[in-house]
Amino acid sequence: MMICAIRAQIGYKHRIGKYGGRPSLAVDNTLARQFDVAAPDKVWVTDITYIKTYEGFAYLAVVIDLYSRKVVGWAMESRQTTDLVLQALLMAVWRRKPTTKVLIHSDQGSQFNFERQQKLNPQGA
Repeated sequence: MMICAIRAQIGYKHRIGKYGGRPSLAVDNTLARQFDVAAPDKVWVTDITYIKTYEGFAYLAVVIDLYSRKVVGWAMESRQTTDLVLQALLMAVWRRKPTTKVLIHSDQGSQFNFERQQKLNPQGA
């Protein structure tokens, strides 16, 4: 389907990584697929997706409240970095101002392993 000279591209070429898709567990799966939440701002889930543009890829990090299923924070950049995730989480905190602890669930990709990256690169360079 083509509207206003815009057309969708279905799928991208899948390249097998050198690690073979083995999971790396930074922390235990506390959520354990319990997606029904009783109150807002108790569990947030986050992930990154990419959008192909004429200038390359744009990376979008989104934070969703599992109670309302609403997007509570997001950020977009040209690179997939830890800062991208932090900006989305900071937007969520700024918008929702949670008063209690919030469980944040992610796929534990490299962008979500803040502590390990800080130990590897303490100067932030």
